Formats: sequence, C-alpha cells, structure tokens
Amino acid sequence: MSFANLYVTTGAVILGLMTVLWIISLMIRNASIADVFWGMGFVIVSCIAFTFAPQGFFPRKLLACSMVALWGLRLTVHIGVRNKGKPEDFRYAQWRVENGLRWWWLSYFKVFALQGFLMWVISAPLIATQYSVFPTSITPLDWLGASIWIFGLLFETIGDLQLTHYKADKSNKGKILTLGLWKFTRHPNYFGEAVLWWGIYLVTVAAGFWWTIFSPVLMTLLLLKVSGVAMLERTMKSKPGYEEYMRKTNTFVPWFPKS
Repeated sequence: MSFANLYVTTGAVILGLMTVLWIISLMIRNASIADVFWGMGFVIVSCIAFTFAPQGFFPRKLLACSMVALWGLRLTVHIGVRNKGKPEDFRYAQWRVENGLRWWWLSYFKVFALQGFLMWVISAPLIATQYSVFPTSITPLDWLGASIWIFGLLFETIGDLQLTHYKADKSNKGKILTLGLWKFTRHPNYFGEAVLWWGIYLVTVAAGFWWTIFSPVLMTLLLLKVSGVAMLERTMKSKPGYEEYMRKTNTFVPWFPKS
C-alpha cells in the first residue's frame, strides 16, 4: 500500500468513527464526547498505519506507535474522568442554545467533522513514520525526539495532576493555582502537549519525512490560538486575581515569575 493510499484509508476510518460518535452524541445530547475521543483517535490512526505498512523499519514503527499510544490513552482517560457526571462543555452547550433546532445536523460539521479533519491532517507524521523504510537503524535524531517527547508528556501529565489535586480540595474553590508547574507557566498542560508533538515530529524527520512539519505547527497553533490557551484565557480573565497572575506568569513557555 502506497503512502497516499494509507493516508486516504486512515482518513476514511476517521470519517466513519466521527460519524458514529456524532450519532451517539445526538442520542445522549452531549457533544463533549468529541473531546474525550480526540486522543484515542490518534491512537487508532497510528495502529492502523502500524498494521497496514509492514514495510516500515520495525523498531522505529514500534517507538512511534508507543509514543502516540501512551499520550493518546492518557489524554483520553484524563478528559473522560474529568467530564464524568458533568454536563456538556459550556462551548457546545452555548452553541446548542444559539443554533436551536439546527444544532443536531450543524454539530456534525462544527464539531465532529472539523475535529476529524484536523486529526487527519495532524496524523500525517504518525502515518509517515510507520510507512518509512529507511534508515534501518535508530538514529540520534530518534533518541532526541523520544527524549523531547518524554519531557513534554511528563510536563503535561504533572500539570494536569497538580490541577486535579488542587481542584479536589474544596477550600480552593474560586482560587487560582499558582504553585508547582503553574508557577512558571499559566498553561503547563498545553505547553507539554505542544512539546511532545515536536518530539514525535523529530522521529518522523529521522524517517525522512521532514515535510510533515505542518503537523506540529498546526497542533501548536491550535493549542495557542484556538481551542487551548486563547479560549481558556477568555473565561479565566474574570476570575479574581487572574490579572495579577497574568502579569507575573508567562502565558505558555515556562519561565521564572516576574516580581
């Protein structure tokens, strides 16, 4: 199977999965399941590419697939546990109200088809790494990519755990977390996720597919400008003390707090 055919095949699978997910969302009246599925979708794509591209260099295939699987499964579990028993995400709930009777079909394009398309585009380096035959050895660039991925995954995971633990304490309700990694960046989870995707990309570069750089660039832009930092900042600005936190703490890249 050629790379183009493999890429089209994964796109068709994503389209099918997102369509099924959309139907389920109509049944339960909750579009937030698209967010829970986001990480798992990449795991499925990587596993499909791993299976249908047997010509690739196996150690690198296994390394890349493991990286995606660990990240995707952790993210799915984290968001799933966080959303359990809670109402629909405020973004989708607001769109549901704004669009009224049109939302049942509009949600397919505005949420599920859009996320599926982004998933497909961003998955390009995952598929390319599984497809590539050369080089037939693990290179220093592979190890560098894996090291950056580990750093990003740990940064994201620790940031999420610190926030979860902080919110679990009822005495912290309405307060802002400014300790741990959150002392050095207002969004350690998003920063860690961006970093790990650049690590994945370096493994793809080692496999010869440097041109898939649009994938980590797009993921970073989404985290910074669309669904991550920008959206959360808009909702957090009204909280008491957040403006002072913004003045002292870097938005994205970690650094020592300002005096």
